[in-house]
Amino acid sequence: MTTPLSRRDFLARSTTFTAGALAAPSLCLGDVGVTRPMKRVLGRTGFEVTTLGLGGQASIQWTPADVDPTALILKALERGVNYFDTSNAYGPSQMNFGKALRARHLVPDRPGYDERGRRSLILASKTMVRHARGSHPEVHDRTDGPPGSRAADDIKRSLSQLFGDGRGGYPDDAYLDLFFIHNLNTLAEVEAIFEGLDRPDPKADRLGALAVLRDYRDGSNLTGLNPREEKRIRRIGISGHFSSPVMMECLQRDHSDVIDAMLIAINANDRRYQSHQFNAIPVAAAKNVGIVAMKTFADGAMYTKEPRWSQTPADVVRTVGDTRLPSRPLIEYSLATPGIGTLIIGIGEVAADARRCQLEQNLSAAQIRAQGLGEADRQEIESLADAAGKGRVNWFQVAQAALGAPREAAARIELRDGRRTAQLTWQTAYAADQPIRHYELQRDGKAIATVEHRPQTTKAPFVFEETLQSENRPSYRVVTVDAAGRTAATDPLAPALAG
Repeated sequence: MTTPLSRRDFLARSTTFTAGALAAPSLCLGDVGVTRPMKRVLGRTGFEVTTLGLGGQASIQWTPADVDPTALILKALERGVNYFDTSNAYGPSQMNFGKALRARHLVPDRPGYDERGRRSLILASKTMVRHARGSHPEVHDRTDGPPGSRAADDIKRSLSQLFGDGRGGYPDDAYLDLFFIHNLNTLAEVEAIFEGLDRPDPKADRLGALAVLRDYRDGSNLTGLNPREEKRIRRIGISGHFSSPVMMECLQRDHSDVIDAMLIAINANDRRYQSHQFNAIPVAAAKNVGIVAMKTFADGAMYTKEPRWSQTPADVVRTVGDTRLPSRPLIEYSLATPGIGTLIIGIGEVAADARRCQLEQNLSAAQIRAQGLGEADRQEIESLADAAGKGRVNWFQVAQAALGAPREAAARIELRDGRRTAQLTWQTAYAADQPIRHYELQRDGKAIATVEHRPQTTKAPFVFEETLQSENRPSYRVVTVDAAGRTAATDPLAPALAG
């Protein structure tokens, strides 16, 4: 097992690579041949997952003519990887995983079924359908399934392609460990997936995806869409590349803790955009939601691919890093981000020579403890990643914005036990490229108190109260202060008079 880089080692090795003194086969910056992959607990799911997970895109989805996707998956299984990710929107990906599962006797109700082996794996799939029933003109429901497919149809499609006949049938004991609502980008989509969750109505014209996923998790039929009361998924997740505010809204609205996992983009260019590591990720971590990282190589744009979604086998990156930007520090950056449980990476190809094998190199790099890099190390990796497209490769992420002021701030004065009490409330601000430290409260232009920032896990606002000593009606501001000392203030708040 390799050890995390010290800052001195990192700088020395980076300098060596910049000088081009090492040959390409050693771009992992460390030895390969991991015998027992490191694992972490994935939040409140309780799943023990390898720090490297196998993503279901790259050559598993867009397979080059000379690559066998089944062999790629089988090698990951052989090397001890236990987290596998695919989707209903990934073309042949689920079918390719199904071939590998059958080859390893991991399909229920088949001769030689290895039930213990199946329990050792965490199999995750996804839907891009936002509705359990009906639709909405502002929300796009996408699937590779038949037209009109809804969230429950994608669950069954995954089960059929992974464990069944690929035409709708699946074994009685088939299940998925995680099922994500994938690629959430807008607040309209948030509204859609939550519709009817608190009070599912089987007769409603429209019902959100979360309600039916909960039915298939619990074996209930509150939606009327699980008449056999099947229990087919163990945990429910959400995913997003684009908007931290959207992901935060999902987590904060989830007062019944239906969402157990979050899949989110995080790489060394994160701070050049609206940062996930200082916005959505801390909220998920504070709720003990299991966090799965993705896009450590920006879908290949850190290397040879244009900054856009992959579309064909020609887009698949099949090399191991390069001399200007080794792959290892990028992997370590994502996995050392506080809160991350595992990192999924798509594989272009595997090779017998471990030095040239993406899977072996990535697995070696993933052997880093949680928060195993210091801030100086992270900054050095960010500087190294700037070489990739001048750091502007995360086209899938909201552009960087200035530090935000507290949102929905309000002030009121009420009489309590004969005393005038002022109460200020606000919703969390959004961080820029530094974490938020605290909020400063100002009365009539003077600082009077601070409130420590914390990840806001519900819609309950931050609150500050003070007893007023005079009959005057003061003016207030709430000011965000980040780790760099920058500030962003609300407009003046004239307190409303209660009663």
